[in-house]
Amino acid sequence: MRIQFEALYSELSGLVDTAYEIEIRSVPRLHIASRKCGDVTIVDLRGTSTLNGGESELLSNQLQRLVASGVYKLLLNLTNLTWLDSTGVSIVVRTYALLKKKGGDQRLLRPSGAVLEVFKVLHLLAIIPSFEDETQALASFESSGHFAKP
Repeated sequence: MRIQFEALYSELSGLVDTAYEIEIRSVPRLHIASRKCGDVTIVDLRGTSTLNGGESELLSNQLQRLVASGVYKLLLNLTNLTWLDSTGVSIVVRTYALLKKKGGDQRLLRPSGAVLEVFKVLHLLAIIPSFEDETQALASFESSGHFAKP
Protein backbone atom coordinates (compact mmCIF):
# COMPACT_ATOMS: atom_id res chain seq x y z
CA MET A 1 0.00 0.00 0.00
CA ARG A 2 2.84 2.40 0.82
CA ILE A 3 4.30 1.85 -2.64
CA GLN A 4 0.93 2.71 -4.25
CA PHE A 5 0.68 5.84 -2.09
CA GLU A 6 4.18 6.98 -3.03
CA ALA A 7 3.54 6.28 -6.71
CA LEU A 8 0.28 8.27 -6.61
CA TYR A 9 1.97 11.14 -4.81
CA SER A 10 4.80 11.10 -7.32
CA GLU A 11 2.33 11.00 -10.22
CA LEU A 12 0.31 13.92 -8.86
CA SER A 13 3.38 15.94 -7.93
CA GLY A 14 4.55 15.84 -11.53
CA LEU A 15 1.22 17.17 -12.79
CA VAL A 16 0.98 20.30 -10.70
CA ASP A 17 3.03 23.45 -10.47
CA THR A 18 4.12 25.30 -7.38
CA ALA A 19 0.78 27.12 -7.09
CA TYR A 20 -0.72 23.90 -5.77
CA GLU A 21 -0.51 22.33 -2.34
CA ILE A 22 -1.12 18.57 -2.30
CA GLU A 23 -2.52 16.33 0.42
CA ILE A 24 -3.30 12.68 -0.20
CA ARG A 25 -5.43 10.29 1.87
CA SER A 26 -6.55 6.82 0.88
CA VAL A 27 -8.22 3.56 1.79
CA PRO A 28 -7.83 0.48 -0.40
CA ARG A 29 -10.41 1.48 -3.05
CA LEU A 30 -10.49 5.27 -2.81
CA HIS A 31 -7.65 7.74 -3.11
CA ILE A 32 -8.28 11.38 -2.25
CA ALA A 33 -5.79 14.11 -3.08
CA SER A 34 -6.53 17.75 -2.38
CA ARG A 35 -4.71 20.68 -3.88
CA LYS A 36 -5.17 24.43 -3.94
CA CYS A 37 -5.36 26.70 -6.94
CA GLY A 38 -5.81 30.24 -5.69
CA ASP A 39 -8.77 30.21 -3.32
CA VAL A 40 -10.28 27.05 -4.83
CA THR A 41 -9.61 23.65 -3.30
CA ILE A 42 -9.59 20.82 -5.83
CA VAL A 43 -10.33 17.35 -4.48
CA ASP A 44 -9.16 14.61 -6.85
CA LEU A 45 -11.05 11.35 -6.30
CA ARG A 46 -9.77 8.08 -7.73
CA GLY A 47 -11.37 4.64 -7.37
CA THR A 48 -14.74 3.82 -5.83
CA SER A 49 -16.72 5.16 -2.90
CA THR A 50 -18.97 2.73 -1.03
CA LEU A 51 -20.27 2.55 2.51
CA ASN A 52 -19.10 -1.02 3.13
CA GLY A 53 -15.51 -0.43 2.06
CA GLY A 54 -15.00 2.55 4.36
CA GLU A 55 -14.48 4.91 1.45
CA SER A 56 -17.59 6.95 2.21
CA GLU A 57 -16.38 7.61 5.74
CA LEU A 58 -13.02 8.77 4.39
CA LEU A 59 -14.74 11.02 1.82
CA SER A 60 -17.09 12.48 4.41
CA ASN A 61 -14.30 13.14 6.90
CA GLN A 62 -12.07 14.75 4.29
CA LEU A 63 -14.78 17.07 2.95
CA GLN A 64 -15.96 18.00 6.46
CA ARG A 65 -12.38 18.76 7.48
CA LEU A 66 -11.87 21.00 4.44
CA VAL A 67 -15.06 22.98 5.06
CA ALA A 68 -14.26 23.27 8.78
CA SER A 69 -10.82 24.64 7.89
CA GLY A 70 -12.38 27.50 5.93
CA VAL A 71 -12.64 26.13 2.39
CA TYR A 72 -15.51 27.90 0.61
CA LYS A 73 -14.80 27.04 -3.02
CA LEU A 74 -14.59 23.33 -3.75
CA LEU A 75 -14.05 21.56 -7.05
CA LEU A 76 -14.62 17.79 -6.92
CA ASN A 77 -12.57 16.15 -9.66
CA LEU A 78 -14.50 12.97 -10.51
CA THR A 79 -12.45 12.08 -13.60
CA ASN A 80 -11.08 8.86 -12.09
CA LEU A 81 -13.99 8.00 -9.78
CA THR A 82 -15.60 4.83 -11.16
CA TRP A 83 -18.40 4.30 -8.63
CA LEU A 84 -20.26 6.41 -6.10
CA ASP A 85 -22.99 4.74 -4.04
CA SER A 86 -25.96 6.51 -2.44
CA THR A 87 -23.94 7.31 0.68
CA GLY A 88 -21.28 8.99 -1.44
CA VAL A 89 -23.90 10.94 -3.36
CA SER A 90 -25.45 12.16 -0.10
CA ILE A 91 -22.00 13.28 1.10
CA VAL A 92 -21.52 15.31 -2.09
CA VAL A 93 -24.99 16.86 -1.75
CA ARG A 94 -24.56 17.60 1.97
CA THR A 95 -21.22 19.28 1.29
CA TYR A 96 -22.78 21.36 -1.49
CA ALA A 97 -25.63 22.45 0.81
CA LEU A 98 -23.24 23.30 3.65
CA LEU A 99 -21.01 25.37 1.37
CA LYS A 100 -24.02 27.24 -0.07
CA LYS A 101 -25.26 27.96 3.46
CA LYS A 102 -21.84 29.42 4.31
CA GLY A 103 -21.79 31.52 1.14
CA GLY A 104 -19.47 29.17 -0.72
CA ASP A 105 -19.89 26.93 -3.73
CA GLN A 106 -19.04 23.55 -5.18
CA ARG A 107 -18.48 22.34 -8.73
CA LEU A 108 -18.02 18.92 -10.29
CA LEU A 109 -15.28 18.13 -12.78
CA ARG A 110 -15.68 15.42 -15.43
CA PRO A 111 -18.15 12.98 -13.91
CA SER A 112 -18.33 9.98 -16.25
CA GLY A 113 -19.64 6.44 -16.59
CA ALA A 114 -21.70 5.15 -13.67
CA VAL A 115 -20.99 8.26 -11.60
CA LEU A 116 -22.38 10.51 -14.33
CA GLU A 117 -25.45 8.30 -14.68
CA VAL A 118 -26.19 8.55 -10.96
CA PHE A 119 -25.96 12.35 -11.08
CA LYS A 120 -28.20 12.43 -14.18
CA VAL A 121 -30.87 10.11 -12.74
CA LEU A 122 -31.05 12.19 -9.57
CA HIS A 123 -31.07 15.45 -11.60
CA LEU A 124 -28.13 16.73 -9.57
CA LEU A 125 -26.38 18.23 -12.59
CA ALA A 126 -29.20 20.79 -12.72
CA ILE A 127 -28.24 21.84 -9.18
CA ILE A 128 -24.47 21.35 -8.89
CA PRO A 129 -22.57 22.85 -11.83
CA SER A 130 -20.43 20.37 -13.77
CA PHE A 131 -17.54 21.04 -16.14
CA GLU A 132 -15.40 19.03 -18.55
CA ASP A 133 -12.45 21.44 -18.36
CA GLU A 134 -10.61 22.25 -15.13
CA THR A 135 -9.63 25.75 -16.26
CA GLN A 136 -13.26 26.61 -17.06
CA ALA A 137 -14.42 25.13 -13.76
CA LEU A 138 -11.91 27.24 -11.83
CA ALA A 139 -12.87 30.37 -13.77
CA SER A 140 -16.55 29.75 -13.02
CA PHE A 141 -15.94 30.40 -9.33
CA GLU A 142 -14.75 33.93 -10.15
CA SER A 143 -17.73 34.67 -12.37
CA SER A 144 -20.31 33.18 -10.00
CA GLY A 145 -20.26 36.11 -7.61
CA HIS A 146 -20.23 33.78 -4.62
CA PHE A 147 -18.32 35.09 -1.65
CA ALA A 148 -17.87 33.46 1.70
CA LYS A 149 -19.79 34.90 4.60
CA PRO A 150 -17.46 36.15 7.34
